[in-house]
Amino acid sequence: MNAAQTDESQRPRLSKAAVVDRGLALADAEGLDAVTIRRLATELGVTPMALYWHFRSKDELLTGLADRIWAEIDVDVDPEADWSAQLRSILESLVHVLRIHPSASQLLISGEKRTSEAALVATERTLEVLRRGGFDPEHAAVIARSGLFTGLMLVLSEPGNEPGLGREEKAEHMRQNRVRLALLPPDRFPRVIEAAGPLTACDDPDFHYQLGVDLFIAGVRALAPH
Repeated sequence: MNAAQTDESQRPRLSKAAVVDRGLALADAEGLDAVTIRRLATELGVTPMALYWHFRSKDELLTGLADRIWAEIDVDVDPEADWSAQLRSILESLVHVLRIHPSASQLLISGEKRTSEAALVATERTLEVLRRGGFDPEHAAVIARSGLFTGLMLVLSEPGNEPGLGREEKAEHMRQNRVRLALLPPDRFPRVIEAAGPLTACDDPDFHYQLGVDLFIAGVRALAPH
């Protein structure tokens, strides 16, 4: 056995989970466009062919990343809690996962038509909670999908959230937007001017997300059969 063969035999076996871990970290740091088979192979110190054992294409790889995101959502609700509290728990976990992974929103949107085991589990648990709330399958399905897109919307609409910009660039972008609104004609847009700050920056992100979740849960509760 030559030296090259010895080095290869001593190299740790590359797992599918390790590829997904590195791919998700790369996507969060540089965006989904940076995630390619060749780039990941370089990051992991292997040949591209080694990755093709696990993922035959970039599309399959992105499906694996989306599945990991779905799996991180905690759908183990408190069985003793009210159904609306259970629904809130799932939505809050979704929002938490979307916030800690900058690439997650784009992954779930682009892969929304794909079906994965973890996505099916999350959907099943959500539909079961809504069934306890008295909703029939048609209403429960619409509410479950609305819950997913509510979480996505909250992350994508966070004032000042500009993926791909550095801290200084982001601050300057927010400043310019705030100035632009503040200079609007006060006789026509007095309320926009007074809200120029919160419309362009999110000084309290937790408030932004909590209010969004509160609005969704309140709406679902209002529609629940009595």
